[in-house]
Amino acid sequence: MNHDSYDDTYIADILGQTKSIAMVGASANINRPSFFALKYLVGKGYAVHPINPGLAGNEIAGQLVYASLAEVPAPVDMVDIFRNSEAALEVTREAISLKDKLGLKIVWMQLSVRNDVAAAEAEAAGLKVVMNRCPKIEYGRLSGEIGWMGVNSGVMSSKRPLLGNGVQSQVIGGAVRRS
Repeated sequence: MNHDSYDDTYIADILGQTKSIAMVGASANINRPSFFALKYLVGKGYAVHPINPGLAGNEIAGQLVYASLAEVPAPVDMVDIFRNSEAALEVTREAISLKDKLGLKIVWMQLSVRNDVAAAEAEAAGLKVVMNRCPKIEYGRLSGEIGWMGVNSGVMSSKRPLLGNGVQSQVIGGAVRRS
């Protein structure tokens, strides 16, 4: 697969089939991108399992934190890697070793995280791979949520959008996700 660009259908299919996410490198710091992404994805109805060995047993955004991927209860559809590119290989190898136990289908590497060796190993193990993307951003972009105030709409206007039609709560694949 070409990991330099992804077809919108590929990303939308992944986000639509995913129900449970293990977020490796989650932070309790409300100023960190992993906190924003975790909170957003939980708000969209995904079961998100934060993984951070230093915070194990605590909660982030109301979600119990696990010390490792091996401790997360199955099923887990996606591993979302909020670690650097070098660490992504180790996380991916752990995900591959736990693929059957957890029911993993996807390895997702966050913005600026790219490891082609990890991607090749994951794909050889039958997993789908996304690199250098954020599921929060992709969800918002593909659902139309980012465009509801004119962002990414291709139209410039000073007219305020009409709210209340549920546009800001659109979802991927037509299935409503609520927690």
